[in-house]
Amino acid sequence: MNIATTTKGPAKQSKSLSLPNILTYARIAAIPVVVGCVYGQSIMDGPLWLRWVALAVFIAAGVTDYLDGYYARIWDQQSAFGRMLDPIADKLLVASCLLMLAADNSIHGWTLWAGIVILCREILVSGLREYLAALRVSVPVTRLAKWKTTVQLVAIGFLIAGEAGEQVLPATTLIGIVLLWMSAIFTIYTGWDYFRAGIHHLIKEDEA
Repeated sequence: MNIATTTKGPAKQSKSLSLPNILTYARIAAIPVVVGCVYGQSIMDGPLWLRWVALAVFIAAGVTDYLDGYYARIWDQQSAFGRMLDPIADKLLVASCLLMLAADNSIHGWTLWAGIVILCREILVSGLREYLAALRVSVPVTRLAKWKTTVQLVAIGFLIAGEAGEQVLPATTLIGIVLLWMSAIFTIYTGWDYFRAGIHHLIKEDEA
């Protein structure tokens, strides 16, 4: 029994410290850096190069979103902890950036509704996943949901560039807003798709 326990411990530790999970940790660690740079430039009237730093870190964080899943598959390092933490890291990154962009007025007026739709969908899907997990029901991520996440990240990237990006590409903010609305539309559809996939389990549980 002692030998079995000793063997089990390192196995668990190696999974939690596997490269895919480390990339996920890095994505979470990037959040305060991105938010801090945007805050320092916009709220504290800092230099524009802070926007470029924020964008560079944000892009690096977005790349880890692809790489962690890729390496987990090809190296067979998928774990329950990674499957739990990966979508949380995505939601934290998107939500934090949207709130910061709203605070610095990069998104305002009607565009705020796009951000609200995105945040509400993430809360709805998270709650649905949590409930279905208690029933041992898995809700897989669809291909359209992955495209939705990609469009979201690209939109936020353009908006993070903001004023600094306008000096290179005058339509930077406009492109970001258009893409944000596109992602909001995808968000509504994929949110309904998830809800429709899980609703029969909820009805079945009530009938039981």
